[in-house]
Amino acid sequence: MKLKTVVMVAGMMMAGVVMAQNTPNLDKREARQQQRIDQGVASGQLNARETNRLDKREAKLAADEAAAKSDGTVTRAERRKLQREANRDSRAIHRQKHDAQTAAPAGATGK
Repeated sequence: MKLKTVVMVAGMMMAGVVMAQNTPNLDKREARQQQRIDQGVASGQLNARETNRLDKREAKLAADEAAAKSDGTVTRAERRKLQREANRDSRAIHRQKHDAQTAAPAGATGK
């Protein structure tokens, strides 16, 4: 009887771990968006102020994702909210990379 209880508890814990990690597409998207920001810095398309602003948006998305996962599951409504936020962040990255503001490309010297 005790073994059965231990196995059930262990199974529930494993299910909780799996459920808490149920946003793989969003995780990949966050990584791609961060790469886009890094590429913009390297090419000079983003200046320091734009980069800081975009990084803060990405940090907020990660915090909102963590809050959604905190109860062990991400509901459809939470997933939709996170998706909308990621869409807005993606548009902001595009707008900032393609505006008239530029910075010296990373690694460039003033000579």
